Amino acid sequence: MTLTSFGPANRIKRSAETHPLTWRLRDDGEAVWLDEYQAKNGYAAARKAFADMAQDDIVQTVKDAGLKGRGGAGFPTGVKWGLMPKDESINIRYLLCNADEMEPNTWKDRMLMEQLPHLLIEGMLISARALKTYRGYIFLRGEYTTAAKHLNRAVEEAKAAGLLGKNILGSGFDFELFVHTGAGRYICGEETALINSLEGRRANPRSKPPFPAAVGVWGKPTCVNNVETLCNVPAIIADGVDWYKSLARPGSEDMGTKLMGFSGKVKNPGLWELPFGVTGRELFEDYAGGMRDGFKLKAWQPGGAGTGFLLPEHLDAQMYAGGIAKVGTRMGTGLAMAVDDSVNMVSLLRNMEEFFSRESCGFCTPCRDGLPWSVKLLRAIENGEGQAGDIETLLGLVGFLGPGKTFCAHAPGAVEPLGSAIKYFRSEFEAGIAPVSAAVPPLARPIVVGA
Repeated sequence: MTLTSFGPANRIKRSAETHPLTWRLRDDGEAVWLDEYQAKNGYAAARKAFADMAQDDIVQTVKDAGLKGRGGAGFPTGVKWGLMPKDESINIRYLLCNADEMEPNTWKDRMLMEQLPHLLIEGMLISARALKTYRGYIFLRGEYTTAAKHLNRAVEEAKAAGLLGKNILGSGFDFELFVHTGAGRYICGEETALINSLEGRRANPRSKPPFPAAVGVWGKPTCVNNVETLCNVPAIIADGVDWYKSLARPGSEDMGTKLMGFSGKVKNPGLWELPFGVTGRELFEDYAGGMRDGFKLKAWQPGGAGTGFLLPEHLDAQMYAGGIAKVGTRMGTGLAMAVDDSVNMVSLLRNMEEFFSRESCGFCTPCRDGLPWSVKLLRAIENGEGQAGDIETLLGLVGFLGPGKTFCAHAPGAVEPLGSAIKYFRSEFEAGIAPVSAAVPPLARPIVVGA
C-alpha cells in the first residue's frame, strides 16, 4: 500500500476546485517544500486572513462553512473555536494539533504531514490568528519519524520566510510552533490526556468541565484540533463558505471533503479525498476495487477499529456521520477495513480487545477491569472453552462500558465493535461454547481481572 494511492488510473483528476486537501501532492510521493508550496498558492490564504480579515471573522467563516473535527468525534470546529475566551487581557493561549494518530487502520494524517507539511502549518497559522494563540504544538505520534523530520524542516522554512515567529507578515502578531513527539499511547488521542502528556504528566484524561478552552495546557486557554481539520482551514479562507459547502454530495449533513480509505484484502487498498456523502459501495467498489480474487466481503468497519461492524448490505449508506449512524455505527476516521470470509470474528475481536485493553490508561474501573475481562472471555471462546453465559456476560460488558459509563470515550469505542460482532455473527461466538458435560466448572476457571 502506498500513501499516494488516490484511485484507479485515469479516473481521478485532482484540482484546487475539487480536492482542497490533496491537489498539491506530487506524483512521486515526495514532500512539497516551501518554494513549491508557495508556487501552488500556498500561504495565500494566510496572507488574506492577516491582511483582510478580523480575527472574529475568521472564526465565523469556519463556523459558517460547517467544518467539523476530522479526528473521529466530529465536533463543529467553529463552535469549538468560539469557546475560547474573548477577554483580551488573557494573553497566553495555546493551539494544539492532535497528531497522535494511533487508531488501527488509520493513516490519513500521516500522509498529510509527510507530504504536505506546510498545509498543516498554514492551517495552524490561520487558526492561531483567529484564536489569538501565541504558541502552538504539534503533538505527534512517536512512531511517525518521517513526519517529525518533515514537519521540523517545514517549521524552519516557515521561520526563515517570516511566516512563523515574531511580527508575522508585518501584522504585529507572534506565533511560535513546535513539534512534540509522544511516547506511544493511544489514549493521547483524547485531548485532555494529550494535554497532560504534553505537560510531562501521566496521560490520563481530565475531568470536564473545566474544558481546555478555559483551563488547558499549563492552566491556560487551549484549543485542540486534529491534523486533517486544521488542513481544511486554508481552503475555506481562500475560496469561501459557499464553495466549501458545495463540495459535499446532496443529502450529506457534513460539508466539504474527507480523506477516506479502505484496507484489508481489497484489490486497491489506499487513501482518497472524496466528498462527504459518497456511498460505502462507491468507496469499496469504485476506489478500492472490491475484494481480491478468491475472497468475499464478510463485514466492514467504516472508520477505524473503534467503530461497529457493518454487513455488505450496508454499503449503500452515505459516508458522513448521519449516514453511517442510520445503519447503526459511527463514521469515525473514515478509513474503512474490509473483513474477508476467511476471518473468524471471535479471533478478530480478541485481537482488537487486547489492543484496547493494553491502551487503557487505567484511570476508571469499568475500562481498567472490564476490557481485560472481555479479553479473558474471548480467549476462552476462541479456544472452544467458553462457558454458558459468557456471551451474555460480554453483552453486559458492552452495556457497562458504553457511552456515559466511563471517564472518557476509550471504553465505549473499544466495545462498539464487540457488540456489533455478536449482533451479526453470534453463531461464531456460540461455536466456542463448550458442551455442558465438557465444560470446566465455573469455580475451577475463575476470571482474574487484569490477567
